[in-house]
Amino acid sequence: MKLHPFNTWGKYVGGRLSRWLTLATWVLLTVVLSFAWPAVNEVEDDATQDLPATTMSQQANVLINKEFPNDAGNPVLIVWHRDDKLTDRDYEAIRTLYSKLNDSPLKMQSTLPPLGNIPVPALAQSASKDGTSIVTPIFFDKNAGMEILQDNMDSLEERITQTLNENPFEKKLSDAGLHVRLSGPVGIQTDAVNLFSQADVKLLIATVLLVLILLILLYRSPFMAIIPLIVVGFAYGLISPTLGFLADHGWITVDAQGVSIMTVLLFGAGTDYCLFLISRYRDTLLHEENKFKALQMAIKESSGAITMSALTVVIGLGTLGLAHYGSFHRFAVPFSLAVFLMGIAALTLLPALLAIFGRGAFYPFIPRTPKMTETLSKMKGKIIKQRKEKGKISKGLGRIVTRRPWMIILLSLILLGGLASFVPRVHYTYDLLESFPKDMPSREGFDLISSHFSAGELAPVKVVIDTEGKQEPWEERLSNIPFITDVLEPMQGKSNPQLYLYEVSLKENPYSLEAINRIPELHDHLKEILDKAGIKDAENHFWVGGETAVLYDTKVTTERDQSVIIPVMISIISLLLLFYLRSLTAMVYLVATVVLSFFSALGAGWLILHYGFGDPAIQGAIPLYAFVFLVALGEDYNIFMVSEIWKNKRKQNHREAVANGVIQTGSVITSAGLILAGTFAVLATLPIQVLVQFGIVTAIGVLLDTFIVRPLLVPAITTVLGRYAFWPGKLWRKKEVTTDNSSISS
Repeated sequence: MKLHPFNTWGKYVGGRLSRWLTLATWVLLTVVLSFAWPAVNEVEDDATQDLPATTMSQQANVLINKEFPNDAGNPVLIVWHRDDKLTDRDYEAIRTLYSKLNDSPLKMQSTLPPLGNIPVPALAQSASKDGTSIVTPIFFDKNAGMEILQDNMDSLEERITQTLNENPFEKKLSDAGLHVRLSGPVGIQTDAVNLFSQADVKLLIATVLLVLILLILLYRSPFMAIIPLIVVGFAYGLISPTLGFLADHGWITVDAQGVSIMTVLLFGAGTDYCLFLISRYRDTLLHEENKFKALQMAIKESSGAITMSALTVVIGLGTLGLAHYGSFHRFAVPFSLAVFLMGIAALTLLPALLAIFGRGAFYPFIPRTPKMTETLSKMKGKIIKQRKEKGKISKGLGRIVTRRPWMIILLSLILLGGLASFVPRVHYTYDLLESFPKDMPSREGFDLISSHFSAGELAPVKVVIDTEGKQEPWEERLSNIPFITDVLEPMQGKSNPQLYLYEVSLKENPYSLEAINRIPELHDHLKEILDKAGIKDAENHFWVGGETAVLYDTKVTTERDQSVIIPVMISIISLLLLFYLRSLTAMVYLVATVVLSFFSALGAGWLILHYGFGDPAIQGAIPLYAFVFLVALGEDYNIFMVSEIWKNKRKQNHREAVANGVIQTGSVITSAGLILAGTFAVLATLPIQVLVQFGIVTAIGVLLDTFIVRPLLVPAITTVLGRYAFWPGKLWRKKEVTTDNSSISS
């Protein structure tokens, strides 16, 4: 007799002694690693570059730093604004502040403009044309760490408040009076770090509470609500120091955004894996008196689906390692490793806890066999009702998908296809600053600068030209480009005098999609200009940098990653499904339905975000993020349900196998889907737009998969295909099972 690969493991982990050894091993590992290695939050690096060094904007940046160095340092921009024009008193306050900063510098303050010595009329000339705003910089050493910069921002706010004898930072921009905001690179960086650090704590608390509440509502058992959280908690206790160790040694890079999403993924997917086994264990306890034997049977029947589901997610998320964009690439190892270790916890620690608690884990609704219920009724002298195995809703779905499959398929496709039809209307943005809250001080300061100063001057495009010593009217030719409004006096290269740096202003807002699309046009114009000047190989004699060029390269790199990762991920998951199910037909329609649910989620997400929340665009990274998560996690539910249908097919006719597959997995997958969608929806409570958008789109996708794709569309397609759903697996060649009351139509 061939042993089931998990049969031996079920006997071991559910044993009377080994359960305690397993628990002790997890406790020991968690404690030792927590003390030996740093937590992942301690080694976050939010300063790493997202773009590859081969992109033109990065090449230009390296060249500019080398040939046209700016030794001033890293700036914070102090934005002073008054709706009814700045007063002489405001300018005097600026002079006083800079005099004090000159006499008593901030930590690692490198360069300070001599604004304390400039007369008020001269200072006023630097204000915006409408006289309402002025921007004054302070530069810090480029090696200043985040802790020092944060202390400097706090100290600067105190000094400005003391100088003005009022706090201009607390006022809303709609209020009258003087407003001051700290913006620029340092202001935005420190605000972003504070935002993510606050978000991590809020996210963890909200996620734990949500999962706990949902588990109590679903299982009506305090113990059963806590057990999955214990498993996820131990898994996180192992994952955090493991990732911290890898990051501390420079083998991987983790950032705050990645840690936030990983936390949600861990609680959502981890709880799902726990529910797959718990549900099977509870059902088995209704027929088996011995809790250890019941656990062994539950492990045998569910471990294959859990392993395959986890493997699908691990490999699916691992495809992010093919990305060139840093934010995508940095997610690959942490996310895949987190799900891998969570899968191990679900197959080791969870069975050990279930073996320890036994039936008591489900108190007060304890699952018993009919014989145990009858015995207990006699002992207590009253009738104790036997727990119903499955609900009416699941049975109803099982009937309708097998009796009216074409109607279900048509209605599902109309709904999903209708939502997916909005995808071409989605607008994207690549400006990460837009993902921060509008009331974040540094963004308010940035918006003030954008509103009261020339859009082009806000972030000029930097063009470096290798003139090869040719004396040409370069400045004039750049000025003649239709979408350029201004060209500043050029700078000559430090070590290569043939290099010249031109800062040019575009007509459009430099952060807009219109401006981003000007970059390839600028490339064409520059090539034409250099060709006319007689410079051979013109494309290698100019470089385009600046914020707009960075956004353009971000757009191109993101689109490249999507074109590579999406087909690779689909191919890998398809092969995994083919290997597990032995069915080419099932592989095709399972992958197709999940991809359709992704496009439906993206379309529905756009409707909510654009028309509900008023977002003009969504971050360009959202489609790939959502695709990877939804396709990988969506296949989890398909695998779990189809596994039941495949198992039922050995003893039941086709329609019965499908109907019972829906019934047997209905409650657990619905519970798991609600929890997973809920955890991703928690991201929508954070003040970071990119996480809000990702959370909403992913939560919608999980709900569509839970309530439309898994219980309706997939089983309806399986019903219609009949025995062809299993082609060319072994079940295709076996004689169909029939009963007296039903027949199969292929």
